[in-house]
Amino acid sequence: MPKTSAEDWPVSSAYPPETIPALPEGGPVVELGAGLPPARLLRFPHDFPGKSAISLSMAHDMFAPARPALTPELMIRAYAAGIFPMSDGAEDDSIFWVDPQRRGVFPLDRFHVSRSLSRRIRQGGFEIAINRDFGAVVAACADRPETWINADIHNTYMALHAMGRAHSVEVWMEGLLAGGVFGVTLGAAFFGESMFSRRTDGSKLALAHLIERLRGGGFQLFDTQFTTSHLESLGAVELPRAEYRRQLQLALASEADFFAMDRAG
Repeated sequence: MPKTSAEDWPVSSAYPPETIPALPEGGPVVELGAGLPPARLLRFPHDFPGKSAISLSMAHDMFAPARPALTPELMIRAYAAGIFPMSDGAEDDSIFWVDPQRRGVFPLDRFHVSRSLSRRIRQGGFEIAINRDFGAVVAACADRPETWINADIHNTYMALHAMGRAHSVEVWMEGLLAGGVFGVTLGAAFFGESMFSRRTDGSKLALAHLIERLRGGGFQLFDTQFTTSHLESLGAVELPRAEYRRQLQLALASEADFFAMDRAG
C-alpha cells in the first residue's frame, strides 16, 4: 500500500560512520565540460564498493561476467562516502561514480527569493504536494535530450522512495504536474538529484518550498552535486571537496525530519 500521510514516513535517522566504505585514493581527474568542475570518475563496481564482477569459482563468469546491480543500499553507502552515480544516457546501461573536486551546495540560510518569485508565491494558483507522484517527477527529470538517469538509476530511486529515503516536492497547476524536484535523505543531509519545470516558475516554486521544508525539519546540508548560474543566482555555492566532506560527516551524524511541518499540522 502507498504511504498516504506524514505518519507513514520515517524520520531520517543518523547514519553510522563505521558502515561507510573507504574511497580509493588517487585516480585520474577529468574535465566534465559545460562549466562543471573537474571530477574523479570511479568505475562501478570495481572502485566502489570494491567488489569484482567476476567470480573465479564460476568458470562461465570468465566469459560473460555479470555486473552487480545498483541497489538502494549501495547508493546510500555511496552518498555517505561523498560520491554519486551517473550514466551517459537513458539508453546507456553503464554507470560510473562521480567525485567532484568542487561540490555544489545550497546553504539553507542563503536561499535568495527574488521579488518576482516572492510575488509569484503570493499570487497562488498552484498547489504544493509531497510524494503525490514521485515516479512522474523522476521521469520528467529524465525526459530531456541529455540525461544521466538510465533505467538502473531510475529503478534505484523508485526503490529508495519505497524505503522512505527519497522524496519529491511537486507543483501542481490546474490538476497537472507543472514542476518539481526530488532527492534522497540521509541523516540531516538532503541530496538534491534533479528538478524540472513545465510551467513558468514551476521548479523555482518547488525549490522554495523544499528549502523551507529542509529548514523546518532540522536539515544541515542540501547537496546539489553541481552548481549552475541559475542555482547560484538563488544562493547555491561551491565547496572544495574536503570542506564538503567535513559538512557531510556532521550532517550524517545528526537526525532530521523531512515531514516535520506536516506532523506539526
